[in-house]
Amino acid sequence: MNASIQPVRSLTRHLSLFFSDAQARAVGLVFATESILFGSWVAHIPHVKDTLQLTDAQLGMTLFALPAGLITMNPMTGWLVSKLGQVNACFWAALAFCAALLVPINAPNVYVLVTGLYVVGLCSALINVAMNTLATDVEKANGIVIMSSCHGMWSVGGILSSVIAGIAIANHVSPAVHVAGIAAFVVFCTFLVRPILQSITVIPPEKSAAFVRPNLDLLLMIFIGLAVAMGEGLAFDWSGIYLRDTLKTSSQVAALGFGAFSLTMTLGRFMGDAIIPRIGAKRWLLLGGLMAAAGLVLAVVLPYPPIALLGFAMLGAGSSLGAPILYSAALRVPGISPAAGLATFATFSFVGFLAGPPLIGFIAQGFGLSWGLLFVALMLIGSAIVSRFVKLF
Repeated sequence: MNASIQPVRSLTRHLSLFFSDAQARAVGLVFATESILFGSWVAHIPHVKDTLQLTDAQLGMTLFALPAGLITMNPMTGWLVSKLGQVNACFWAALAFCAALLVPINAPNVYVLVTGLYVVGLCSALINVAMNTLATDVEKANGIVIMSSCHGMWSVGGILSSVIAGIAIANHVSPAVHVAGIAAFVVFCTFLVRPILQSITVIPPEKSAAFVRPNLDLLLMIFIGLAVAMGEGLAFDWSGIYLRDTLKTSSQVAALGFGAFSLTMTLGRFMGDAIIPRIGAKRWLLLGGLMAAAGLVLAVVLPYPPIALLGFAMLGAGSSLGAPILYSAALRVPGISPAAGLATFATFSFVGFLAGPPLIGFIAQGFGLSWGLLFVALMLIGSAIVSRFVKLF
């Protein structure tokens, strides 16, 4: 009996430590608000596609602007975080993110859309590295493990953005008004948590920290991260379109695809700090990759809305702990400084998150969206195989 209760106690202890620590909660809120903001844009991608009369391939090309911005910024994130400090980098990147996202949602043409998404990519790169570094600082300063829980808060933001977007769509709220309201809320939260973030004992990043040439260990992590991030990007950008256009559901039901994905991902991440030590990081990467791939295959082989929702839920569960495991491991690669390892890993993995959906768009244009889902499933199977050889430090 005690053995069966122990995992539950371990889980509740980790969550209690996270939510009782003001600094951990503040960093978690940064993760959550970034996701709420980005998810609000994602919910209206089908609207933008229809408004600008874009094909799947044209939508894919425009979405490439986001990873282009990220690739431009990421080699400079180490220098910027060092120059501004982790807290200021988070603060200014969040404010710029809020302003930048108002551009693509109001874009009158493709050129403005691409420009806006490029700037969003710049902001995403900076806040992504800064907030993950802050999470590590809290872990070291306060002696607690919070990385998986912080990523869980990011998933909570995804759920909230899906629910709010569904309500907004059902009540015919203009996408521009919806996104502007969410941006205003995030600005408020950003100012609210800034004093708490400033109280964190930060470890100054090396001024030389920047993009570095990855060694074999980091390369294997990058491949797994790329595949997992592609699965996440698919859920963000294409789950709604797959349900609406391929399976012919309503817009409200289509919004539930990302919600199902986010729900299981959130549960997995909040349990991660407790279950990763018990299961083992490498074993989870193997089992999680296979589970995520199986979910996508299920959604394609049995193309019914309830089955597809189950498939996206499996994708979320299988992908849930990939980012927390790999972000933590990238900070500890021998021979590479923590900030440089994180920035390099984040560049490639986030490229998978942002460039994967446009690539799926090209596949969808030529062969159908179902084949795009199967392509990502194949990548996830490959990541499961590679996980057997990766060294996690």
